[in-house]
Amino acid sequence: VQILPLLPLFLTDIDFATRKIAVHLTQTKIIDQAGDSFKTKTNSTFRNYNLDFTVGVEFDEYTKGLDNRHVKTLVTWEGDCLVCVQKGEKENRGWRQWIEDGKLHLELTCGDQVCHQVFKKK
Repeated sequence: VQILPLLPLFLTDIDFATRKIAVHLTQTKIIDQAGDSFKTKTNSTFRNYNLDFTVGVEFDEYTKGLDNRHVKTLVTWEGDCLVCVQKGEKENRGWRQWIEDGKLHLELTCGDQVCHQVFKKK
């Protein structure tokens, strides 16, 4: 799937130059699912990020290339929505992901900031 809006620029501690570059990027998100196991890849010309997880199993995540933080991550199902809670130095951090009208919606939260991204199939 390809992203329509761009990177979550709400993340704190992201420098000005990175924000300026991010506005011009197009991301591609690849998701492989086998039951409750997910392998995700988010690719752009500027950075790539891979995340593999099993729903219901907490794990240590290093957000290398994003905001370079160590967090405890837990992804669960809430109905048809995947919900991620990340515990670390930033409060109220995580994301929600769901399919609506054939598009993948991703809502990222950090503190009181929210970024909503919509991906469409290529």
